[in-house]
Amino acid sequence: MTHDDTAPVYGSAVTKVEPFGVDHIPDNERHGKPSSQFFVWFAAGLNFPIILLGFSAVGLGLSFGAAVAAIVAGAGLGSLLMAVMSRMGVRLGVPQQIQARGPLGFFGNFLPVAYINVFAGVGWAAVTVILGGKAIAELTHLPFWVCGLALTLVELVVSIYGYNMINFLQRVLTYVLTPLFVMITVVALVRGAGTFGADPKAPDYVGSTGGWITFGGWFLSFLVAWAPFASDYSRYLPDSPRVVGRTAWYTGLGNFVTICWLGILGVLLGSNATSTDSITALHQLTGPFAIPALIAIGLSALAQNFLNVYGGAISIQTLKVPVTRTQAVTLICALAYGISLWGHSGVEDKFSVFLNLTAYFIAPFATVLLLDYHLGGRSDPGRIAELYDRGRVLSWGFVAWAGGVVASVPFWQSDLYTGAFASAYPHAGDLSMFVAAAAAAVLYLLTYRLRPLWTRDVPATPGPRPEKTAAVAGS
Repeated sequence: MTHDDTAPVYGSAVTKVEPFGVDHIPDNERHGKPSSQFFVWFAAGLNFPIILLGFSAVGLGLSFGAAVAAIVAGAGLGSLLMAVMSRMGVRLGVPQQIQARGPLGFFGNFLPVAYINVFAGVGWAAVTVILGGKAIAELTHLPFWVCGLALTLVELVVSIYGYNMINFLQRVLTYVLTPLFVMITVVALVRGAGTFGADPKAPDYVGSTGGWITFGGWFLSFLVAWAPFASDYSRYLPDSPRVVGRTAWYTGLGNFVTICWLGILGVLLGSNATSTDSITALHQLTGPFAIPALIAIGLSALAQNFLNVYGGAISIQTLKVPVTRTQAVTLICALAYGISLWGHSGVEDKFSVFLNLTAYFIAPFATVLLLDYHLGGRSDPGRIAELYDRGRVLSWGFVAWAGGVVASVPFWQSDLYTGAFASAYPHAGDLSMFVAAAAAAVLYLLTYRLRPLWTRDVPATPGPRPEKTAAVAGS
């Protein structure tokens, strides 16, 4: 599970394929600066769909001030969640998916990871390939399948190289994408933007309070969807109080700035938007500057999907699927590309469905992990071995997670399913995430001191050495 040689196997080499999978990262492999987390998440947040989400404020009948307040609140809560979960990676040196084995059990962790990290991860990767592929197709006049394939191949190669390569390219993409998105902002504002008042006659109006909760919840959902991957990109950082604290600040800041920036821009432009199609809307907003704007969208797809593909591959290994990390990356890319070919029309609607359904399942998952870390003693590095103990089959955290999901079902608001409470009281807004998190918290607090639900005797086996991790499924 660990590698005790003094010389690092991987270190900070950017062009070396990462040898670790879901292993604990030993002290001699810890490297990097907390500021790296700012670039990882800032680049990932430079995302045109966030602008499209901002358009929705007008349809919900919110005033400009209420919409901005909702974005700040949603981004603030989501950034705080990301900050806390990122620091957990520094402290424990393992991916978030492996951390979940603590409260849920080794095998109890399989179901949430299979849905939250693998299924939803593939879905998000596909949505991102679609948006980036459509932008490149518009720019080059090549068929979508060619553009989507080109993006997927780049994501494949970078994700195989792994952690250091991703951190390096996220920094590069931050410097490249920031001026491009500043250009989009300036041009779009000049071409037509403005504030507006509340409109009770808006097509999707559900009341000022319900609309505010729903709108802010969408921005919170976007960051909640990243939460199960937060530690994946911080687990190599040196474990010291200074690094832990600064990692939290940089992670939170990187997420908060981009979500607020692009969300508020979308609100300003919403009153003049006449299309929900991402590329059409981009042309309307940027006019003669559409070419650099399309370049920005294509590159931003890479910044997002490096994380989706890499995190998805780690999740597959967490499920003990007998594949190497390289094979897992290839599988994620192939599935995402295949789905993108099937679903590249109407992607904006699919985006909103994924946004809701992933948040409904992830909110209680994140709640259980946070409570277990702070109340259940999981912050103790001395307990890391428990995360690789197959004898801890099922723990009460699984009940807390599942109970949170079930409790939220009557509150769901989705094109796929609308719950009984949501149907009866639409003016309350979408409360699903908050109900799921609250129910999971209550169930966790009632059960976390109890003995595990299911344990078994398993012969101790030595964990694989890091240099062999690329050839096995991981610990």
